[in-house]
Amino acid sequence: MDPKERMILALDVEHFQEAQKLVKEFKADVGMFKVGKQLFTHCGTKIIDFIKMNGARVFLDLKYHDIPNTVSKAGIEAMKLGVDMFDVHASGGLSMMEETRSALHEASKRLVMERPKVIAVTVLTSMDDAELQKLGLTISAADWTRKLALLTREAGLDGVVASGHDIEMIRSLCGKDFTIVTPGVRVGEAKDDQKRPITPAEAIRKGATYIVLGRAVLASKAPKETLRQIEEDLGRVTSRQQK
Repeated sequence: MDPKERMILALDVEHFQEAQKLVKEFKADVGMFKVGKQLFTHCGTKIIDFIKMNGARVFLDLKYHDIPNTVSKAGIEAMKLGVDMFDVHASGGLSMMEETRSALHEASKRLVMERPKVIAVTVLTSMDDAELQKLGLTISAADWTRKLALLTREAGLDGVVASGHDIEMIRSLCGKDFTIVTPGVRVGEAKDDQKRPITPAEAIRKGATYIVLGRAVLASKAPKETLRQIEEDLGRVTSRQQK
């Protein structure tokens, strides 16, 4: 995979016009755009249409978490929108994930459409052991991630969203073809609200498939230069891995 294709830019902005500007400006610099809850709630499906019209790919990051029937139907609608990847919460359970996978498989044949990748959120990067204890879970974030990653693989989904510190463990457990999307990527010294950050190069070296870049890049003095530097860093890592 080309280093640029591994980079997902998060459109975590307030207005449709802001998102349009970012798509036009950075569509040649990243492999995919992430549309999350804020932007999707603000402007709905028109942002997905706009991204696709500009020849770019979409990661719909709505983290579906509901009963199996509801999530599977939502997944079919996401496929109809033409998204390339979307996510669910692994904690929604095995049945929810299995039904979503099955429903998408059948719908893709019926509608003659390419099925998007479906990945599952393990443990949010804003969560740590202390936060899990507040929820009544007497388990570490790493062990909970392990359980949810294995459940995702059992359900037949394409991969997971996971902290950079869990990449090697997940890659070892779930194999080389399992997609791992890593948010909470740190550029420079910025950490924002992520409690378990990692640098882009570290994430790819550990085995991530994609990294999600957002505020740390867009808030930099020269975002395009920052993205170019990240791409070069990823290129060096992948070159060493191929030797």
